[in-house]
Amino acid sequence: MTTTQDPYTVALIVGSVSQPSLNRRLANALTGLAHDAGLRLNDVEIGDLPFFGAEMQSPQDYPQVGRAFKRAIDEADGLLFVTPEYNRSIPGVLKNAIDWASRPDGESSFPGRPTAVTGTSEGDISTAVAQNHLKAILISQGALVLGDPEAYLHYEDGLIADDGTVTNASTREFLTEFLQAFRDLIALTT
Repeated sequence: MTTTQDPYTVALIVGSVSQPSLNRRLANALTGLAHDAGLRLNDVEIGDLPFFGAEMQSPQDYPQVGRAFKRAIDEADGLLFVTPEYNRSIPGVLKNAIDWASRPDGESSFPGRPTAVTGTSEGDISTAVAQNHLKAILISQGALVLGDPEAYLHYEDGLIADDGTVTNASTREFLTEFLQAFRDLIALTT
């Protein structure tokens, strides 16, 4: 379903800096499906963020790299995370990005922000445990997290083509419906 209104802008954060990355592949597929769901996804890189430290959390000491990252999130209507699962949780690079977005004190980017979480892996339970950990973190920070539908994608070879096309029609439909539900959450908050 293509919407007639201007698409909502969504900051897209991929929780992996690996190359190649199944979750980067999923993010590219979602970017291709977003228009039909009334969204425009803007990739926000996390790989260049230094490790966050307590010495950086006061507003006067908050570095420009952190401010640029936060600005990319704050200028969007919503926030979409695509995460792999490492050792039954989220990758350290993603947790580091969340720490940056939640600081400096009193300037968190999360309160009231419509947020959705998805991810893929070749494992039987996909990224279910990592997504639940990530959702718990985001909720504790005040984000409005999409609860239904949940999008745990079991990845199989050929599911997403090199150009980002989802080759399975039912998976393509499911992901589009996931994005549409996220758009509806964003619409409730704007």
